[in-house]
Order: sequence, then structure tokens, then C-alpha cells
Amino acid sequence: MNRFIAASMAAFISVTSTVAADFGDPAKAQPIAGQICAACHGADGNSPLPMNPSLAGQHPEYLFKQLNEFKSGSRNNAVMMGMVAGLSAEDMRNLAAYYSAQKPGESAAKDKDLVAQGRKLFRGGNLATGVAACAGCHSPNGAGIPSQYPRLAGQHPEYVATQLKAFRAGERANDANNIMRAVAARLTDKEIAAVAEYLSGLR
Repeated sequence: MNRFIAASMAAFISVTSTVAADFGDPAKAQPIAGQICAACHGADGNSPLPMNPSLAGQHPEYLFKQLNEFKSGSRNNAVMMGMVAGLSAEDMRNLAAYYSAQKPGESAAKDKDLVAQGRKLFRGGNLATGVAACAGCHSPNGAGIPSQYPRLAGQHPEYVATQLKAFRAGERANDANNIMRAVAARLTDKEIAAVAEYLSGLR
């Protein structure tokens, strides 16, 4: 399984780099990334702040979608709405290409008990409460499915937990067909903490 996951991740990084180059111009995004985005998301997309997502290695289609939805207001976040207000569609495509081409940093989970619970939920779901396995959409190694579901591996657990709770409360509602809101509605606080911790240690 470990060799399979490693091979899958290597293939994912190769494909992502190719897609990023075709999606936009990373070089044109560097000044914007440095002046506007770096303080919260890191110059290379590896966020130094646990409440802000790391963007390195994320699918460009997903990044572009989120930027557009912050700009339109369909994803409600006052800070991000202000940041993207002056960006053109080309700027956003270039930023998506730039961050998707960056290498995700090293990460490690801290709580072994939570990791064990999170692994079980991520891989197998919770039949008793109707929670589907997260791996079905986000892949067994957390790499996601390009253009459909985001990469979650190595993400800050604080950020993941906050987003799951926002989906659960209906405060975040930019998920297609209500998928994440339906899943999050069935998750307890402990399950959210567990799956978030587990994801933080995936690579």
C-alpha cells in the first residue's frame, strides 16, 4: 500500500506540474503572489498560519474556482473578497497555475489517537451515521481528483476543521450539489478533529 501511495503521489505531482503550465503563466503570477498572497499563504504556497490554507500542489482548477467564488461572493469571506477584488480572470488563472506548481511542504500529525480515528473515518466512513468515506472523493492519499475534489493531504488541521464546521453550519455553501454540507452535517466535533488531524500527516 505504501509503495502504491508513493507511486500515485509521484504521478499526481507530475500531472499537476503539466496541467499548471497549461492552465496559466506562473511567472506572471509571482508579483501578485509576493505582494498580495504571501503574508497569509506563504511565498511558495505553504502557509505559515494554521488558520490559512496551504495552496502548494493544489489543483489549478480548484484554486481558480475558489478565487472566482470569493470574487463573486458565492464563497463568503470578507478578507479574501477584498484580496481578489482587483484581480482579472487572467490573474486568477496565473495564480492558480503558480500555486499548483509549488511543492507542498513536509507535515506531520501530532495526536496518534486522533490519527487512528481519522484514518478509520477517512478510509471507511461511518456506516452508523451515513458518512461516506472521504477517500472516495479525495483519494486514499488525500491527493484529491483534479478539477473535481481538492487535495487535502498535509493541510493544516485547524483550517480543515474550520471549513468542515462551516459546511456543517451552512456558512460555507459553494460545494456542488450540497455534497460537503450533507457530509459535514453528519460529523461530530470529535470526528471533524480526527479526520483533520489525520489529513495533516498525509503526503
